[in-house]
Amino acid sequence: MAGSGKAGFARMFAEHRATLRGFFTRRGGGEDADDLVQEAYLRLLRAWQGRGEAIAAPEAYLYTVALNLAREQAVKRRASPLGQEELERLATVLGSDACAEQEAERAQRRRRILALLAGLPERTRTVLVMQYRDGLSYRQIGERLGISTHAVKKHVVRGLSECRRAMADEEDAW
Repeated sequence: MAGSGKAGFARMFAEHRATLRGFFTRRGGGEDADDLVQEAYLRLLRAWQGRGEAIAAPEAYLYTVALNLAREQAVKRRASPLGQEELERLATVLGSDACAEQEAERAQRRRRILALLAGLPERTRTVLVMQYRDGLSYRQIGERLGISTHAVKKHVVRGLSECRRAMADEEDAW
């Protein structure tokens, strides 16, 4: 190590801090990575001061200390239950998987509904879209299409009936 004493250790700290932080982060240190880096240097300084002599290979010693700290942290994580932050992070990860699965199911259901709608007569499809997508009442739909509210109701009932029957047939096929 170039330089001796605390000044040399300070330089080494500046040179290796980012590498050690990454080392601890990859080994599950996460938010504690900065604290673990500092602890590694503190242990190095204590060893140097306690020995009263120079450490022959301070960088190797530093990485040995870091490895031991990472092992200690791993043992602590296994021994202790999950903290609140870790539980929240886990819930987020699991929730995102569930959300992705739900999103895939919604997309599949949407494709199926679009296929069913495409198979309906044009007027029936138009009535269903105007009611469910646009939120129009029977009266509003009838006015726009120039048909009676009774005819609108017949198209809605017929369209929903055909869609339900097709979906039931598919479920029975499974």
